[in-house]
Amino acid sequence: MSEAATDIGGDHVAGITRPILSVAPISLPLQGRGAPLQVRISAPLDGAALPVIVFSHGNGQSLYAYGPLVNHWAAQGFVVIQPTHLDSRMFGLAQDDPRRPQLWRHRENDLVHVLDALPTLLAAVPALSDRVDRDRIAVAGHSWGAQAASMLLGARHPDPDDGSVVIIRDERVRAGILLTLPGTGGANLSPFAAQRFPFMHPDFSGMTAPALIVAGGADKGAMTVRGPEWWREAYDQSPGPKALFTLHGGEHSLGGIPNYEARETTDERPRRVAAIQRLSTAFLLSVFQPDDVSWRDAIADVTGRTPEGRVETK
Repeated sequence: MSEAATDIGGDHVAGITRPILSVAPISLPLQGRGAPLQVRISAPLDGAALPVIVFSHGNGQSLYAYGPLVNHWAAQGFVVIQPTHLDSRMFGLAQDDPRRPQLWRHRENDLVHVLDALPTLLAAVPALSDRVDRDRIAVAGHSWGAQAASMLLGARHPDPDDGSVVIIRDERVRAGILLTLPGTGGANLSPFAAQRFPFMHPDFSGMTAPALIVAGGADKGAMTVRGPEWWREAYDQSPGPKALFTLHGGEHSLGGIPNYEARETTDERPRRVAAIQRLSTAFLLSVFQPDDVSWRDAIADVTGRTPEGRVETK
């Protein structure tokens, strides 16, 4: 992708083109976790050579969340795998649970474990294994889920326990969709975040894999003193190929991606969600199929309409 900036309109609503199925929960044992890893898999009922998206949820969510994105991606021909991390409200960990200081590590390990166990997971869904292209894998995530997903794309951060650099770049992963990915640490963090979350000091300079970063132009979350600009740092500080979609007026829920009629959505806007659906799908197709024109067409299709945001590429 060449350097460019284009206004994005939200009039286009990508239609659901295929019936889908979801299977959950699928349980995987994981040593040292204290609970099995529970996973949901969503996929189209038909089709072959289906690419895979491993999706990491945000704080408190679960394998049952993010239907507006997961159902759309599955209907567009992707197999979406959703692990439930230990910070999910489903587990209700006590505040003094000894696993709490290591939640960041468990999130990252969950994603690696899903990749390692991919044949087992796919075999749990009838007639799916032979329809999947295991060479076309992407990661996606929202908020801390995006932080965990970014690590498989090449981001790094220090281990709060010993100061060593955590590196889990996974060559099996070819692309990413990173939604409200937290920015860098240090003086950018709020006192609350600096005290409670010592893992939030990412280095994006090694995040070389292609990724679409989605940020809310009005995201004023409590993690930073910087304001909305903080959420674009992964784009600014990582090498290309990258794309950044900044949503006009978008807050942390980006119009309603966590779920249908979700209480935590403070900026409900179906057109905002539709724009993310459209662009994220097209971006992944452009990576997985170099001759695919979906990314170019997605931008062209909405240019000149009432803009939902702005796209930058490098």
